[in-house]
Amino acid sequence: MKQILVWLVAIFFAFLTFPLLAQQVPHVQLAKVYAQQQPVNHYLVSEKYDGVRAIWDGKQLKTRKGNVIHAPHWFTAILPNRWLDGELWAGYNNFAFVSSLIRRKVPDHKNWQQVNYLIFDAPDREQSFEARYQTYKKLIDELPSIHVKTVEQFHFKNKLELDSFYQDVLARGGEGVMLHEKRAKHASGRTAQILKYKPKFDAEAVVIAHLPGRGKYEGMMGALKVRMPSGITFNIGTGFSDKQRETPPPIGSTITFQYQGKTKYGKPRFASFLRIKAQL
Repeated sequence: MKQILVWLVAIFFAFLTFPLLAQQVPHVQLAKVYAQQQPVNHYLVSEKYDGVRAIWDGKQLKTRKGNVIHAPHWFTAILPNRWLDGELWAGYNNFAFVSSLIRRKVPDHKNWQQVNYLIFDAPDREQSFEARYQTYKKLIDELPSIHVKTVEQFHFKNKLELDSFYQDVLARGGEGVMLHEKRAKHASGRTAQILKYKPKFDAEAVVIAHLPGRGKYEGMMGALKVRMPSGITFNIGTGFSDKQRETPPPIGSTITFQYQGKTKYGKPRFASFLRIKAQL
């Protein structure tokens, strides 16, 4: 009886403290696509880096899904005891390098020396993004570290100034830009308070195989394996309706797909099916 009473008291206190703990854990904020939702001067704008999203919770570095990133101790020891949001980045067109690096449970110290932790937010439900920027900028700029860096935010008066910055980013090999609503407070999930402005391209490829679906797509096509004119092969698993998954584009047919840049190996990134090319 005494043991049961102790157990019930423990549950009671856990229940009381859970909301407080939940408030200390800001959920990851995800961006929507920029479509001129508000005037440009409502935002702070930064370069979008093609790295791996990394959340520092004050003790551990994690992916946006909560998986622990086994970074070397020297990489994280300098980080403060507060939440930070950023990107692990090793230069342009090196996404695959960083992605493979963070999957290792035993850190590769030599390769981690090529990685920077680029901080673009210090999640806080009470502060506006403009205030959070000043917070993380001061915090990071004072750290005695060369691998933890502040992502600089810019203010533009109009779309012309925004597009000039956007084109400069693309010209140096960047992925695009991010727009943060200056007065917005940190929100969970996908939100129009933060927007991504990236180019999209169309290309064609020949279907060479149908890959089976899983889960809700079991019994249907899960992805197309396609080959580009260059000979590069890859899979396309998004952009299809259920009807198209039941009756996929025939093997040998040519499809048009959309993508957002390429890896350094020439494979399209974030490829999405658009349509079967009309046979004229």
